[in-house]
Amino acid sequence: MTAIDAGYVFDNHSDHAGEQHRCLAAAYDPMTFARLALTGVRKGWRCLEVGAGGGSVAHWLANRVAPTGSVLATDIKPDHVPSAPGLTVARHDVVADPLPEGEFDLVHARLVLLHLPEREAVLRKLVRSLKPGGWLQLDEFDITYGPVLLAPSPRAAAVYGKYLAAKEEMFVRAGADPAWGRRVASAMAGAGLVDVDPAPALFPWRAGSPGVRLIAHHTRHLRDQLVAAGMTDGELAEVREVMADPAFRATSCAVYSVQGRRPA
Repeated sequence: MTAIDAGYVFDNHSDHAGEQHRCLAAAYDPMTFARLALTGVRKGWRCLEVGAGGGSVAHWLANRVAPTGSVLATDIKPDHVPSAPGLTVARHDVVADPLPEGEFDLVHARLVLLHLPEREAVLRKLVRSLKPGGWLQLDEFDITYGPVLLAPSPRAAAVYGKYLAAKEEMFVRAGADPAWGRRVASAMAGAGLVDVDPAPALFPWRAGSPGVRLIAHHTRHLRDQLVAAGMTDGELAEVREVMADPAFRATSCAVYSVQGRRPA
């Protein structure tokens, strides 16, 4: 992930960043990899991974394009991306810094643009960085959906709902668009891409599942922002207990993996 200023809710220099990256990879790498494979990415391709975070997607791409291709992995704080053959890691602000134009066969970003008030301008910059015929894939959330389905008590359901509402408010305060995922396909078409293909997904959540581990981690990683949005430390502890209960069932937020191609 990347950021444009201190208002961005996830900090790659935080002590919590490593766990954030591990949880994201466990929850969403399988979907991301399956969709990327559909582009035909293969040996010799030049790829750009924007907001590389922990580097799991950049490494998958580097293995896929080896030995003659290359991957440029960028992040405003790229310290967590390990080195690999064919992989170049660069400190880069996708809002303020330029990108080469007409350079890449494939550009990918996951959970980046939803956080950026300049998301439409960044989208156009990513489109310009593609070669004619090149692919863009954006994987984004719509966090306005994600209801609890079963809870151990009415109180448990209520505190979980309050947590989701506080998290959405916190994102809005930081300049994010919580419903960006549902708008990505139309934005990509409006930016001139063709063959736009949105693939929405929901994942079942229960105690111990990757998505639940991720949002339980957020009760600690984002503690200060959540308290500012109306949660108490006691309620955050309650939310963790609810999500650890074997009786808990919920659905993930809506996840949209959207692909489009620059006209040849």
